[in-house]
Amino acid sequence: MSGTTGSRAAGSAPVPSRFDLDDDTGRGQGGIRGRQARRLNAPNQLWGSNGVALGPDGRLYVAQFLAGRISAVDPVGGDVDTVVPMDSPVQSPDDLAFGADGSMYIADLVPGRVWRRSPAGEYTLVADDVTNPNGITCVGDRLFVNEMTFDGRLLELFPDGGAPRVLTQGLALGNAMQRGPDGHLYYPHMLTGQVWRIPPDGGAPEVVAEDVHEPVAVRFDQGGVLHVLSRGVEGIVTRIDLHGTGSRTLVTSGLVGLDNAAFDTENRMYVTSYASGGVTELHPDGRTRELVPRGLDGPYGVTIDLGGTVYAADHYRVASPAATHEGEPSSAGRAAATGGVTTHTLLMFAHGIVADGDLLHLTSQYGQVQTHDRTTGTTRERVAGLRQPTGIALRPDGTLLVAETGAGRVIAVAADDTVTVVAEGLDRPVDVAVAPDGHCYAGESRLGSVLRLDDGGPVTVAEGMGTPEGLAVLGDDLYLVDTAHRTLRAVDLTTGRTRTEAEDLPVGPPPGVVPRATPALIAGGGLPGLAAPFAGLAATPDGALLLSANGEGTVLRIEPAARRTPDD
Repeated sequence: MSGTTGSRAAGSAPVPSRFDLDDDTGRGQGGIRGRQARRLNAPNQLWGSNGVALGPDGRLYVAQFLAGRISAVDPVGGDVDTVVPMDSPVQSPDDLAFGADGSMYIADLVPGRVWRRSPAGEYTLVADDVTNPNGITCVGDRLFVNEMTFDGRLLELFPDGGAPRVLTQGLALGNAMQRGPDGHLYYPHMLTGQVWRIPPDGGAPEVVAEDVHEPVAVRFDQGGVLHVLSRGVEGIVTRIDLHGTGSRTLVTSGLVGLDNAAFDTENRMYVTSYASGGVTELHPDGRTRELVPRGLDGPYGVTIDLGGTVYAADHYRVASPAATHEGEPSSAGRAAATGGVTTHTLLMFAHGIVADGDLLHLTSQYGQVQTHDRTTGTTRERVAGLRQPTGIALRPDGTLLVAETGAGRVIAVAADDTVTVVAEGLDRPVDVAVAPDGHCYAGESRLGSVLRLDDGGPVTVAEGMGTPEGLAVLGDDLYLVDTAHRTLRAVDLTTGRTRTEAEDLPVGPPPGVVPRATPALIAGGGLPGLAAPFAGLAATPDGALLLSANGEGTVLRIEPAARRTPDD
């Protein structure tokens, strides 16, 4: 859907889903058909919020890298309109800026392109050979962009033609930059904790601030004070008076994973979060006003512990929706943000997750299997160098099973981190599940089949499934999410018969949008890109199912059919 996605002011109607699932009852009203389903958190309006800029019309324009779109936000009421839809030429917008004539310039990170969108809505390719273009800014009619690589460049681009001009290089992951009151371009080195500047006409770059906490963006307010945003979990903003006393003040906002900021003409500061989306007004004293609620960027893998807390692997973090199966806040949810989601830890590119007592086992698009200890808050690497590991499951003896999607195999990780191959020569396994009898099952997402991984080799137990992704076993049934048909299917493991349990699930891209193939890695440095989103599925201890509804940014609790009343 590329029109208005609804408003969200305090006390307003619930946030709508782009799949039109009724938010008051959580049941199908032109939405899910079949089993009773209930959201554990509100749908997301901004699928991660990255670059933000004040447009000529006074609205805030927000780039959404994960969603592949740009939205405009009313800074008063929070109304959200999609301006650059998912099916535009732009694939993964990470930052944006406006030129003097009102044109929008967009850093399209994964394919390495920079676009111009005219005030009339026409797209022109400015450059297609920039490595990971990220920070972008305009100085009058001039356009500058930097690269998010380990040896990045800062370039001037020429929309009307001409080869890029290199101002400097050696950036340690560049990001959001801006022209300062002195006419210089200011930009962060994310890896070194520094802020640098350089004259826009070239010259020697100069360090202007050291020991800045995880800098991700630099912004000047209307009074010329430099604000440096931190990408960490604390939501720190460092204010530096460069042209006065040089003093620093820190504000800890609690907004996890800050990404960018914009100041309006009244000097109000609006910040975005790559980790949870949303737009928030941040006051100088640290108070916040949520303009667009935060939420889940995916979610992908989903799991539940024995205490009833639900966890989602949400690309940049591990998070929990606020509600439990009883509809009351969980211990994690009591501290949840307005968007109904709590962040437990930032954990980059997490896609698969399974709970194991106080431990959470995860896969990362960095090619890792990791174990996060919730008691100590520490995370240790178990395996590295895998090719796009996705789904993960736990055997009764503590062995982990991992779908290594990019390698076409399923591996087992023992308690001592020894890796053995369970099955290889597969096409594209996305998720794995373990039955009570110990059998392991894997879904072939591209072939539309489900396999039982016996010692003698894979055995097909179901086929013709479209795109099976998340798997879970309840009793004698294996459940799977078919994202191609947006259905929940069940396979009777005794008879082999299949049945449809629910239809019109809010998974995958919205209706009418064809997903584009995206590379597993961002060019230059091996940073994970947009690869392998999947709709996860998990069984609860009381016999329900949890679905990561990645089409709307929620976790759904789906009740067993036997529990439904005649009125459901």
